[in-house]
Amino acid sequence: MQKDILHKIRQASKKDIFLGILMLATGIAITIAGIHYKQHFFRIMPLYVSLIIGFLQSRVNRYSSLMGSINSLVYGAVYFYYNLYGSALSAILFSCPIQMVTFIRWNKNKRGESTVLRKMTARQRIVLGLTFVVFLVILWLVLPLLGAEYVFLDSASTVLGIMIYFLTMFAYIEYPFFMIINGLITIALYISMLEQTPETMSHLIFAIYSFVCTVFALFEARKLYKTQNA
Repeated sequence: MQKDILHKIRQASKKDIFLGILMLATGIAITIAGIHYKQHFFRIMPLYVSLIIGFLQSRVNRYSSLMGSINSLVYGAVYFYYNLYGSALSAILFSCPIQMVTFIRWNKNKRGESTVLRKMTARQRIVLGLTFVVFLVILWLVLPLLGAEYVFLDSASTVLGIMIYFLTMFAYIEYPFFMIINGLITIALYISMLEQTPETMSHLIFAIYSFVCTVFALFEARKLYKTQNA
């Protein structure tokens, strides 16, 4: 058993070792923040699961969608607690079912631990950009009526998140790029929430970890795409 473990460690890439150490450090930091701010375990529980999901996403692994689908339901409840209604509805109504469909689609077109990736056409990118603007404006008008806070950042994160779900579902190589943009918005959102809700520090810590995983996912997706089209 010990020999097998040592063999796997030797086979692991420097990237995997770095992310493994980062995942452990992030988990410890989330725990410390949760204890310091006396945060209920339920509100940080999905973050621990997401640590594994983030690692799988950095490898463009199709099982990240399966785990993410289940974890989205818990995130939805947490977002409702923080009055992030846009993010809550997105997690429950979009993230959960779409990630499950994504896993099924990726599994049908599997290639190793990932799937067959493709690029968007110029027309598809234009349509995507226009759709983003339309739905962003709609949320800017609707969320204030629901009493939501942080409307601009919550709206942008919600619409980008929905776009990313569909791009990922259809295995477009552009999805990690939009995840990076959304990661920066999410970090900004949690920083802006710190003053009124200090306990969101644990979510900020995870957001930074997730952003790093997404950067690795972008390079991994490009590498896989080149390999598939070689």
